[in-house]
Amino acid sequence: MKRLILLVISGIMLFGMAGCGKKQETAEKPIRIAVEFTTHSACAHIANQKGWYKEEGLTITSYENYITGMALAAALSKGDIDAAYICLIPAINARANANVPIKIVAGIHKYGYGFVVNPDKVKSIDDLKKPEIRIGCTREGSPVDALLHKMIEKYNLDEAKILKKVRRMNPPKLLLALKMQQLDAAFICEQFPSMAEELGLKIFLTAEDLWPDMQGSVLVVREELLKEHPDIVKKLVKVTERATQFINKHPDEAAEIVAGGLQVTGEKIFPIKAIGAASKLTITTSPILKSLTARLVNTTDINPQQIQEAIDTCVELEYIKEPFKAEDFIDLRFLE
Repeated sequence: MKRLILLVISGIMLFGMAGCGKKQETAEKPIRIAVEFTTHSACAHIANQKGWYKEEGLTITSYENYITGMALAAALSKGDIDAAYICLIPAINARANANVPIKIVAGIHKYGYGFVVNPDKVKSIDDLKKPEIRIGCTREGSPVDALLHKMIEKYNLDEAKILKKVRRMNPPKLLLALKMQQLDAAFICEQFPSMAEELGLKIFLTAEDLWPDMQGSVLVVREELLKEHPDIVKKLVKVTERATQFINKHPDEAAEIVAGGLQVTGEKIFPIKAIGAASKLTITTSPILKSLTARLVNTTDINPQQIQEAIDTCVELEYIKEPFKAEDFIDLRFLE
C-alpha cells in the first residue's frame, strides 16, 4: 500500500512537471516578425524600440524591414515569417495567389497613400491628360495602383492613355524621381507624400478622397501560430494596441521614435536593391509627425465590410482570380 501511494505521488509530480514544461515551451516559442519600412508600421517600430514585445514575454528572433507591402507579401510565401504588419491588398494577394495561410488579427491604420504632383506641371486633373506629363506608381497589385485605377474611374480619364505613360518604381525611387523632375506626378505610400511636401511638391489627392474608409494596413499571422499558440497572438495584438494608443496620445514622441527607426544607415532592408534609393533620402521628424497625425488614422479597429470591398477590388483589377469571403480571412477575437 505504501509503495502504491508513492507511485501515485510520483505520477502526479511527473504530470505536473510535464504540464509546466509545455506551458514554458509555448511562452518561449520564438517568432519572426516582418514590417514595412514606412510609417504604415509605426506601431511595430515603436513597440520594437521600446521593448514592449520582450516585456510581454515574446521572443522575437528576427525583425525584418521591407520597402513595400508587395515585397513583404513575396517574403510571406516562403514561410519563414510568423507575423507581419502589412498593407491589406498585398496581404490579400499573398493569400489568394500564393496560398499563404494567414489571417488578419488586427487593423493598423486607415488610408496612408497620396497622389503627389509638381504644382508647376499639374494644376488640375485635366493636366494628367497631357502626353508630356509623366506619372509614377509602384507595380500592379499594390494599394497605390488600385488608387490609380480609382482615380481614373472617378475622373473619367482614358485608362489606356494614362497607364501607357505610368512608370513603375519603389517608393524611395518615386520620391527621388519627383525631386529630380523626372516625374511630374506619382502615387506613393506614406511617409513619402509627407516628405514630398517639404520638397515643395503638392499632395493633390489622398486615399480618403478616392476610397472612403479605406483599410490601409493590417496585422496578419500564420494560421499555424493562431491555432497552436493563440496566447502569442493575443500578446501581439495587445502590444499593437498599446503602441497604436501611444501614437495617438503622444504623437511628438512617436514621430521622433519612428523617424529614428526609419534611418537607413546600418539597416537591412528588403529587397536589398532598394537600399540605394532609400539611403539618399533624409528622414526628419517633421514629415513623420504629419504622416502619423494627418495622413493616417491609427486604429486597430477593423471593418469586415472594408476587407470584403478590398477583396472585391482585387478581383475587379485582376490582382487575384477568385473572390473569397472576408470572414474566412479575419480572426478578431483578441481585439479589445
